[in-house]
Amino acid sequence: MLILQLAIILVASKVAGSISVRLGQPAVLGKLLIGIVLGPSVLGLVNETDTLQALSQIGVILLMFIAGLETDIDEFKRTGKAATFVGFGGIIAPLALGYAAGFALGLDVFESLFLGLLLSATSVSISVQALKEMNKLKSREGTTILGAAVIDDVVVIIALAFLMSFAGGDVNISMVILKKVLFFAGAILVGWKVVPWFLNKFSKLKVTETVISSALIICFVFAYFAEYTGVAAIIGAYIAGVSISVTKFKQEIFEKVETISYSIFVPIFFTSIGVMAQFNGITKNLGLIVLLSIIAILTKLVGAALGAKLSGFGWRSSLGIGSAMISRGEVALILASIGLDAMLLTEDMFAVVVVVILVTTIVTPPMMKMIFKTNDSAKG
Repeated sequence: MLILQLAIILVASKVAGSISVRLGQPAVLGKLLIGIVLGPSVLGLVNETDTLQALSQIGVILLMFIAGLETDIDEFKRTGKAATFVGFGGIIAPLALGYAAGFALGLDVFESLFLGLLLSATSVSISVQALKEMNKLKSREGTTILGAAVIDDVVVIIALAFLMSFAGGDVNISMVILKKVLFFAGAILVGWKVVPWFLNKFSKLKVTETVISSALIICFVFAYFAEYTGVAAIIGAYIAGVSISVTKFKQEIFEKVETISYSIFVPIFFTSIGVMAQFNGITKNLGLIVLLSIIAILTKLVGAALGAKLSGFGWRSSLGIGSAMISRGEVALILASIGLDAMLLTEDMFAVVVVVILVTTIVTPPMMKMIFKTNDSAKG
């Protein structure tokens, strides 16, 4: 059954992506929507399974690895200030309004803070694909978005650890921060000294495709240790890509990883997001879903855009950056699951936020396309 489901996903995602492009939208939008159609909410041709989730995780890891390979280190350094402003702007606004919304809904202080943190999360895996389609991944805006996403991820996870410790969870704050500091320090050191050495040594083995194999080993090891230290596998994969981007193997690895990724794993990732959607009982909470979706979209858009504007971007570029930060994606889904286990979210509220996360993920690509296209037209 799995083999047939994979065939259905690949056919449907490629066709839906092509239709989306013909309609003037990013291909990724069609792939997200077809997942909803294929999933249990509509046709029921594809079901969420552990295997599908694993393949999907490989897809998002490889997507962020490719983003790292395409990152310009010099541009990344130049956008450090902007990324910091965007990252914190995109946290403060949704945290404040999310907390206020939770309080208004009758949630207690910890539940309201958790809702705010959940809405503060960002996953730019969807935005990365949209940026690639618009040839803006290597631009100043694209580099700022990637840097801001790393900052957002780390700050939100550390803040969540603080919240859970005060809410009665068995969390050692010092250990949480220490593990993250050790990961980034270790990743930078290994990326600088060990990665080039490993690529040179491993590529000389007398077997086929040693270069691409060595790159995937590096990617998966970085992703594993990032997840182990509570950062996020996609951040580890991104750092691995950046580490390889300064070596002589960059182009060969990029071409082969892109072929592997976009032929099977990345389409599975995009489609699986739609497959995970559950709309049972959605009508009784429709008003709440609409309210939280509006808050989630506007706070991230405005907060991140103001951060970009304060760091020197024009208004149109700032809005484009803000729109790219809207998607909560798999990062927020992970946080929501943590909140459910820690009883910071009720089951009904969990179902609501999953739909809100899906909404933010679906609206991001067309918003980016509209704003960046308008920006390009204005420049022209």
